Amino acid sequence: MGRYLSKIAKIAPQVFNEIDRAMTLTSAQIARMIDHSILHPTFTDADLRTQCAVAVNFSVATVCVKPYHVAMAAALVKNSAVKVCSVIGFPHGNSTLAIKLAETQQAIDDGATEIDTVVNPGHTLQHDWAAVKTEMQALNERCVSQGAVLKVIFETDYLTHDALKIRLCEIANECSVGFVKTSTGYGFVKTASGDFNYAGATVHDIALMRAHCEPSIQIKASGGVRSLDHILAMRAAGATRVGATATPQILHEARERFGA
Repeated sequence: MGRYLSKIAKIAPQVFNEIDRAMTLTSAQIARMIDHSILHPTFTDADLRTQCAVAVNFSVATVCVKPYHVAMAAALVKNSAVKVCSVIGFPHGNSTLAIKLAETQQAIDDGATEIDTVVNPGHTLQHDWAAVKTEMQALNERCVSQGAVLKVIFETDYLTHDALKIRLCEIANECSVGFVKTSTGYGFVKTASGDFNYAGATVHDIALMRAHCEPSIQIKASGGVRSLDHILAMRAAGATRVGATATPQILHEARERFGA
C-alpha cells in the first residue's frame, strides 16, 4: 500500500492539472474519449444501425460491438472518423487462447482496429501469472502485427485485492499492450443482499492502474460510466478512454457545459 500511495503522490499534480484543464474542454474532445458500447445481448441488427448512427453523429472514438456485428458496423461507420472495436472472450474471459486468437483474427479481418479482451479471472485469482502473460502477449502480438490495438480488461469487480490489479498492470507493461481497462459491465458479483450487481469503473482503480502502468499504456474506464461528471472524474484520475452506453445524454450535457 505504501508503494501505491507514493506513486499516487507523484501523479497528484497531473490529476489536479487535468481537473483544471477540464474547464477548457470541448464536447468534441469528450466525444473522442468514448467507445460507444453496443454490446447488450438483446441488441439486433436494427439496434446496431441506430446506435452506429448515434456514434457517427457525435463522432466518438469507436463503436464497441459484438463479434458477429463487426463487419456490419465497419460498413455503417465507413465514411466517418469512428473506428470499430470488438470484444473477444467476452464477458467472462474463459475461452481458450486458441479461440481468443481466432476471435481476434476474425474481428480484424472483418474490420475491427481495436480489440477488447477479458483476462481469464481463474488464472488471475490463482496467481497463474505465466498463463496470464502467455495469453496477453500472444493476443497483443497478433493485434500489433496487423495494426490493431489491444485493450486488456481486468474485470476489477472480481479482484478484491489491489495486489492482483497491480500484478496485471506489471504484466501489461511487460507485453506493451495498448490499453488496460477496468470492466466489461457484465462482471456481476453477489452482494450482501443476495442480488447480483457490479461497481464497474472507480476512480480508485483508474488511479491505481495509471500509477502502475507505463506512460505508453492508456487507461480505459468502463462499467457504470453514465454521466459527464463521471467521465471527468475518470479523466482526472488518468483515463483517456471510456466505455459508455449513455453517449447522447453525456454529450448533450457536454455541449451545454463546454460548447462544441
